Amino acid sequence: MNQESNTSPVTSEKLQKVLARAGFGSRREMEKAIADGRVRVNNQVATLGDRVELRDKVTFDERPVTLRTEEETPRRVIMYNKPEGELCTRKDPEGRRTVFDRLPRLKGERWIAIGRLDINTSGLLLFTTDGELANQLMHPSTQVEREYAVRVMGDVKKEHLVAMVDGVMLEDGPARFTDVQEFGGEGINTWFHVVILEGRNREVRRLWESQGLTVSRLKRVRYGNIFLDKRAKAGEWVELSQDEVDDMATLAGLESRKVPELTPDEKNRWSRDKNKRRPVQAMRKPGMPKATHKNKRR
Repeated sequence: MNQESNTSPVTSEKLQKVLARAGFGSRREMEKAIADGRVRVNNQVATLGDRVELRDKVTFDERPVTLRTEEETPRRVIMYNKPEGELCTRKDPEGRRTVFDRLPRLKGERWIAIGRLDINTSGLLLFTTDGELANQLMHPSTQVEREYAVRVMGDVKKEHLVAMVDGVMLEDGPARFTDVQEFGGEGINTWFHVVILEGRNREVRRLWESQGLTVSRLKRVRYGNIFLDKRAKAGEWVELSQDEVDDMATLAGLESRKVPELTPDEKNRWSRDKNKRRPVQAMRKPGMPKATHKNKRR
């Protein structure tokens, strides 16, 4: 174990990066875990700034961590169609349903969410076993587009749309839509598609609220190059193809890596999980726009 410095050997890497790549969570989550004393390196409690090599022995919550190079780390991605009412957290103290309750089980790895959706927002969520991929796609500097279908209550005027594209000041800083397109309806049942480049808390809703308008339905239909499509109904997930994962890696500035085939045990386990975790009924209400060329997969 080495403290980060200019003399660190080139074979060492930051501990939080290695843990994230191993699928234990995002880099930010791993930094907190290290600060909380949950990680040990060579039987010593790790500290922020530590670097490790493949020969080091690392444990997370007293469980051994298999250290792999970036090239050796499996990269799987699944698309999940989140219904309203589910939380984007691993466990809820109140026992409410979470998105992780429905995902296929992994052995020795964890699903890492690429972004979040609040409890009242439905639609596209991506999960991966590659913490570096998740970190790059969520980082503000990557500028990944997120597209949402929005139903708005109130009289939406052109000046409202212009203001939200030009940018408004929210309590946590400036925010804007990079694109707004009307998708039909009228009165309290008007639908729009909007695009943002960040994933700040309730950002889409707060932008509309800044114009005195209320969002009554919100659904994410695209994240980067991945469009929500008919492969996953509400409450269902599907594993993405090699081409789709490679496109995501390119967007994140990472090298392509072969998506591993499921072992016979994994195929059986994932099939059982799908059968046990039946999809909920889609929460589509009257007025919900049908899929268009903008939210079908390319």
